[in-house]
Amino acid sequence: MLSVTERAKQELKRLLRSSVDWPGARLRLIDRGNGKLGLGIDIEMPDDKIIEYEGAAILIIESELASSLKEITLDIDNTPLGPELVISEETVEETSVNGAEESKPLPSSSEGSELVTSDRSH
Repeated sequence: MLSVTERAKQELKRLLRSSVDWPGARLRLIDRGNGKLGLGIDIEMPDDKIIEYEGAAILIIESELASSLKEITLDIDNTPLGPELVISEETVEETSVNGAEESKPLPSSSEGSELVTSDRSH
């Protein structure tokens, strides 16, 4: 299950506006292989899961990928170079209700910008 924070939605909207000039195109969360996730540019497909912000689709996820994700959150890290999208994965241990969070950057396949990476679980 993927959660997207308000700040991440704002950044996704900004990236979509500044990087995509193709009508109907959206940012897509993609499986980059070897347990890594990234962002790409694509159009919506019938079974996609859609993340909206201010009434507009800003992120699409293939339904099979969406259903295979652990509890992860797409958020923003403030870096000296500006905001960076990151995925935080909550790991819950058998004896604990509270999990430890680990943030990883998510790489983008969009031109000129590296966003961030994450391991994913099936």
